[in-house]
This record gives sequence, C-alpha cells and structure tokens, in this order.
Amino acid sequence: MELKREISWRYEEELYARGLFQIAGVDEVGRGPLAGSVVAAAVILPRGFKGGGLNDSKKLTPAKRSQRAAELRGNPEVIWALGEATVEEIDQHNILQATFIAMRRAVAALSRKPDFALVDGNQDPKLGLPIQTVVGGDGLSPSIAAASIIAKQHRDEGMEILAEKYPGYGFEKHKGYGTAMHLAALQKLGPTPIHRMSFEPVRKSLR
Repeated sequence: MELKREISWRYEEELYARGLFQIAGVDEVGRGPLAGSVVAAAVILPRGFKGGGLNDSKKLTPAKRSQRAAELRGNPEVIWALGEATVEEIDQHNILQATFIAMRRAVAALSRKPDFALVDGNQDPKLGLPIQTVVGGDGLSPSIAAASIIAKQHRDEGMEILAEKYPGYGFEKHKGYGTAMHLAALQKLGPTPIHRMSFEPVRKSLR
C-alpha cells in the first residue's frame, strides 16, 4: 500500500543535518493560463518556523491563501522574493524556459543567498546553486509551499488589476486560464497584449 504523502519538514531537516540552513523553496504559478506572466517565488523560512497552514496554494481557499500570504510577507524572519517572465518572453522562449527564467530571477532577488534550493517539479532550472527537485513539492515541503502561496497570491492580484485594464475577459475570475468564459471572450473580442500568442487557443482566435 502506498504511504500517504503529507507536508512535513523532512526535506529541510535532511539539509539542516548537512549544515545547510539557508534553504530556498522555489515554485512557480501561471504555466497553464492563456494570458499574463508566469510568476515564481523563492522563500527561505527560518529553522523552527512556527507559521501554520502551509500547503500547496491550489489546496487553499482564496481567503486562506490571502491570509497565509500576508502572514509570510509580513514576517521579518521570512526572506522571500518574486521573479516574473513576461508574455513576450513566454512567446519567445516557450513556457518551460520562461518558467526557469522567472525562478532564476526570484532566487537572484533574495536578500540573502541560499545555500540550497528545493524546487517544485522534476527539472533543473539552473539556479546557480545546489538544488533538489521535488515532484509535488508544494504539498510536501513547507518551504516550497510558502513559495507557491506567495507566487499565486501575487499573480492573482496582478490579474485582478489587469481585469480592470482589459474588461470583458473575466480575468478577475479565471486569472487567465482557458475557461469557457475566457475562450468565448477571446472569440468575441480577440486577444489583448497580455495574451500568449504562442498558445494554440489564442492563435485560433485570430482565424
């Protein structure tokens, strides 16, 4: 029987035991949407961090996610930074490479250089420091979960602002993902400057 995998400090504790204490959790949000940038966050939690409720941002309600993000961003002991790759960079490089660009920018923006990074996923984004990839890491490692929460909250807030600039698409509701509402708006209104032209549903709206 497969053991149930739950969030724990196991990955961080293994690194603490090796004398590595500045551990950055790194995660991204926004690979799937048809519009908007891809956002990554890097977060260094202090050893013995007591903040609760950390989990994969997708498993939290919007209210809980907003609360957790505020707690993390407002805690002076939590070191965090964001990185983004623009729609133009997504179209130029492809979404995977743009995700790596965003991750590298987030890590580079940290006020303290990490000793090691725990990265959500199974691919190396070439951060310039030792890493361990963790599939489903945002639901297993508190450091990665914290990055997931901060990144998603930032991106969602940004899409709500863009909804006011580009009315009629429903960005405040679907955050750029390819929902039926979004696809219908694309067919009716056409793409905006924040749509990813390299994504097939966006290209189809031009035909």
